Parts: sequence; C-alpha cells; structure tokens
Amino acid sequence: MSLTLGEKEIILSSIRDIPDFPKAGIIFKDISTLLSNPQALDTLMTHLENRYQNYDLDYVAGIDARGFIFGSILADRLGVGFVPVRKKGKLPYTTVAEKYALEYGFDEVEVHIDAFGEQKGARVLLMDDLIATGGTAKAAASLIGKVGAHCVEACFVMELAFLKGREGFSAPVYSVLEID
Repeated sequence: MSLTLGEKEIILSSIRDIPDFPKAGIIFKDISTLLSNPQALDTLMTHLENRYQNYDLDYVAGIDARGFIFGSILADRLGVGFVPVRKKGKLPYTTVAEKYALEYGFDEVEVHIDAFGEQKGARVLLMDDLIATGGTAKAAASLIGKVGAHCVEACFVMELAFLKGREGFSAPVYSVLEID
C-alpha cells in the first residue's frame, strides 16, 4: 500500500522545519505540528493501519520518545500490545540493554526482560518518527531479538535518505516519507 500524492502532501505539509536546531546547520523536522493536525495524523495512521493489518503482529515497539506516540496509536488500531524501548535508566523492572555509537561517545536503549511476554518469537514492528543514521533503531531491533522476539519490520514516518541509516539494518525498513 502506498500513499497517494495528495496523502503525502497532507502529511509532509504538516511537518514544520526548524532551522539550526539543536545546533547550527541542522534542519529539525518538528512533528508536533503533525500531531496537532487531525487530518494529517489520521491520514498517516490510517495508512499505517492498512499497511500492517495483515502482518500478523503481536506487538508494536516504539522508540523513546516520539516512537511512543505513533507506536501506541498503531498498536491500539491493530489490537496488539505496545512495548516502549526506553533510554537507559527509565524502566523500573529488570531490563536488557544495547549500546550504540553516537557522533561522540555511546548511548543505550533498554527493554524489560519480559517485554514480549513468554511467547518466544513474538512478531514485532519497530516504530519511530525518524531514521537518520540508524544507530538507535538498529540497537532497538537488536534488543527485540535479545529478548526472544522477532523484528518483522522497522517503520519510520520520515527517513533522511542521504544519511543511509537503513544500510546494514537486520530487518526490512519502511519509511512513509523519504527526505533527501
């Protein structure tokens, strides 16, 4: 299922560009304007619901923090569970962690050790708002496997294609909007 040009325009025109945030030379893609636009949000979520309704998913896992928004809405629409993939130290129970490289240093993401229940091989869709270099998403996909589930696809609202974040990804990658 692909978006029509009109649907793409509805979504894309609802995303605000913020120049020089968080630092000079970066154009930040602000999704708060997408979230506050009911037509754009419904267009996006209906598209994702239609795409994933026959994937036989057990869970949607959303990456901290904007992936929580889209992922939880999609999980609700699909009638499956939602699992948060959090930054280190934010989850209250026993966790499994995965480190990933940043431009300068490392960061970590975590999930609860029982995030996907006792069902081995649970089918999981990984969701976030944006894929840039892919470090966080690749770490999150690795975590899904570490706790015995299977990442069937990674889905992003936007992809900064010029950063090649999808290269070397362990699961198929789908992005609603590609930005060059």
